[in-house]
Amino acid sequence: MINGCVLRDAYISAAVTIANRKREVDELNVYPVPDGDTGTNMSMTMGNAAAELKRLPDSSAASEVASTAASALLRGARGNSGVILSLLFRGFAKGLSGQNDVSCQSLANALELGVDAAYKAVMKPVEGTILTVARAAANKAQEMVRTTNDVSTFWQEVCSEADCVLAKTTDMLPVLKKAGVVDAGGQGLVIIFFAMLAVFKGGKIAEPSEKPQQSDASAESFRTAVSEFDEDIRFTYCTEFIIRKNEADADSLKLRAYLETIGDCVVVVDDDKIIKVHVHTDNPGLVLQKAIEFGTFINDPKPKIENMRIQHENKVRDANDAANSGVPLAEPVKEFGFVAVAAGHGLEAMFSDLGADVVVSGGQTMNPATEDLINAIRSTPANTAFILPNNKNIIMAAEQAVKLSDKNVCVLQTRTIPQGIAAMLAFDESLGLAENRIGMTKALEKVSTGLITFAARDSEYEGHSIKQGEILALDNGKLSFTDKDINKAALKLVRRLIKSESSYVTLIYGSDVTEDKAEKVQQLLRSKLSDKIEVILVNGGQPVYYYIISVE
Repeated sequence: MINGCVLRDAYISAAVTIANRKREVDELNVYPVPDGDTGTNMSMTMGNAAAELKRLPDSSAASEVASTAASALLRGARGNSGVILSLLFRGFAKGLSGQNDVSCQSLANALELGVDAAYKAVMKPVEGTILTVARAAANKAQEMVRTTNDVSTFWQEVCSEADCVLAKTTDMLPVLKKAGVVDAGGQGLVIIFFAMLAVFKGGKIAEPSEKPQQSDASAESFRTAVSEFDEDIRFTYCTEFIIRKNEADADSLKLRAYLETIGDCVVVVDDDKIIKVHVHTDNPGLVLQKAIEFGTFINDPKPKIENMRIQHENKVRDANDAANSGVPLAEPVKEFGFVAVAAGHGLEAMFSDLGADVVVSGGQTMNPATEDLINAIRSTPANTAFILPNNKNIIMAAEQAVKLSDKNVCVLQTRTIPQGIAAMLAFDESLGLAENRIGMTKALEKVSTGLITFAARDSEYEGHSIKQGEILALDNGKLSFTDKDINKAALKLVRRLIKSESSYVTLIYGSDVTEDKAEKVQQLLRSKLSDKIEVILVNGGQPVYYYIISVE
């Protein structure tokens, strides 16, 4: 047997290990579109549990450890992989209920309970995924309880079986076989299980690896480059702005070289018209003065200078306040309310204008945690709250939030932003819950969604040989084609989405598209499409997607 202290340390070590290896897992994602990468989501989910477990004393019973971890995992679950992981470990809480120590039999029961819960939570389970790996581990556990009472030996065999089945996932799913990789979620689970094994065998908690050095800022996404910097605050002011070049051949590398002498976290990205800058410095005035030598400041967005030390202090204070008091339950003043998930100032404003009570910041690459959705539900001043996930990788987290909510909640299966907008437009406050759910679902199903983005990685996917940085066009969630030109891709995709009865095309442009460029695409569509089709332009400000296209 092992005691609660060892189990606690095994969980914490697993969280550290998956954090150390999250990029390795992320790179197994075969879908080339930027997404809420599996390794990152699993790492953040496990990290939420580790933070809670570190507060438990060495004398804690195994049942308390498992229960604490399960609650934290569920609330911190991000993306489908994070939710499935939390459900697997909820089985540990049930299997170890009332027990001071952990036996092979209790671990076997715990795995079985977790696998059952995970399979039930997935509407259409697919073999060759994390579910398959988990089920194989659970079956092996039941087999091993008949041959050994030693937890280390027992868990070694469970891990080995999981690893063996993981290797077979390559042949279980055609998309994995084509790419020659194993399932990312399954790999993450195997890493977690083996990390636990090391502690069961008497090893110490894993040490966090050093943060990687920032690579050269040549990535397509300015926001992605900025987000990967070290969080340690060495300079006071975060300074961001965009300048319009004085000359098309203005050398942005010279500006970058200067900025690196007076600050850090420098990102300078340019095209033939603008230079976009991010830098941490103690002298923002010098930064702005130097920038004027290369161009003129634009007003949208306006230059931004923020004191990061004050921001950090406020975040710590707010986090402590939230931990101590929790989010208060809003007093209902109406029958129905809405919680929508969206990323981008324009999209957030749009959902608010349509009647959303709370807009949770999130979406592709930024899957909100279950707890974020729970807090949003609590803040909604209505008896019943509709949740619009607006992304397929957030639906499972939303459904878990329902189980933990104090209110009546209905999750609408919105997988895209246009579906969420259509659902809200179809809401009729004179109708009841059942009628509105049916009406909004019918409305969202009638909307065709197109997405224009970039390939995050080289990939062989659905017959396409894709290179990193290529323009991708998605037709209702499926990869339709690749291109080299954003404008041409937008026109081609719209033509594929339009049906004989279509009358509206809404073009929502993102943070990496200027207003001028978006207007040119709007004009292009108007010139090439039927006069009966109205083309509406909206500044969504969303990351990742150059354009979100709605056709009705």
